[in-house]
Amino acid sequence: MPTDPPHAPDPTLLPSADAQDDAAAGPACVLTFNAGDASGAGGLVADILTIASVGAHPLAVTCGAYARDSAEVFDHHDLDSEAVADQARAVLEDMPVHAIKVGFVGNPETLGVIAGIAADYADVPVIAYMPDLSWWRDDLIDQYLDAFGELLLPQTSVLVGNHGLLARWLLPDWAAGRSPTPRELAVAADELGVPYLLVTGVPLPGGQHLDNVLTSAQTVLASGRFERIEAAFTGAGDTLSAALAALIATGCDLPEAMAEALSYLDGCLAAGFRPGMGQALPDRMFWAQPEDEDPQDDDDTPAADPLDATGFEMPPHDTKH
Repeated sequence: MPTDPPHAPDPTLLPSADAQDDAAAGPACVLTFNAGDASGAGGLVADILTIASVGAHPLAVTCGAYARDSAEVFDHHDLDSEAVADQARAVLEDMPVHAIKVGFVGNPETLGVIAGIAADYADVPVIAYMPDLSWWRDDLIDQYLDAFGELLLPQTSVLVGNHGLLARWLLPDWAAGRSPTPRELAVAADELGVPYLLVTGVPLPGGQHLDNVLTSAQTVLASGRFERIEAAFTGAGDTLSAALAALIATGCDLPEAMAEALSYLDGCLAAGFRPGMGQALPDRMFWAQPEDEDPQDDDDTPAADPLDATGFEMPPHDTKH
């Protein structure tokens, strides 16, 4: 498996000397554009937890809000593109940004705003994630994807997406009797201005494993094979793309960032939980959970609690004003 491209690396994926100096003063800053998600399944909640977990500082720009639960998305409420621009410009003029992550932003106008910002900060790598939009109206999906391809992809350093979704979008007229390979998808993405593609969920023979492939149009750079997890998860794509952006921001080269991001995602899914009646969610703070304690010795006498909570019950919310 090759680990280095045969051509010169994209300079937008390498932190500048100034960025490294800035990062030395504190965590690297990642500017993320995404939708609010009250369920915590994905969106800005996923980005913030993930970016912080892998050691960077999230600068979270709200582009709208999902109305969803752990099972499905019911609707999305846009935020005016000018309000998105005001949020981003305010932090960009105050703090050094080492990577930009773009999730679902709601409308073509906001995509245009983000593309303009990315063009103004051309030395900052852009990690774009294409989520599943099947919950949305077909006409809105078409408008969004057209704008995404025309406006944002020329500014994108790495595009992240599921194999099946990327195949339908990038190669809609694919007529071969097999699915396109990740590299064939990368060739199509390259024609739209994207130098690198991270394709997730690539089926492998036997059906027990899935591959995740980082590739350019010229060559496959790295891959990571994982055993298929039976549980249905939501939010994995936002988690992986945010981790990749944060790791690039902290100075990892692209194949290293991809390997570390996949390892992090694997830990999140292994510790996943099901808080509602829908799908399971990644535990993005799995590393902070306490380890199982050793079995107690033969002395069954419980230790005295130094902080007895008796008499400190929470009062009901019945305060009168």
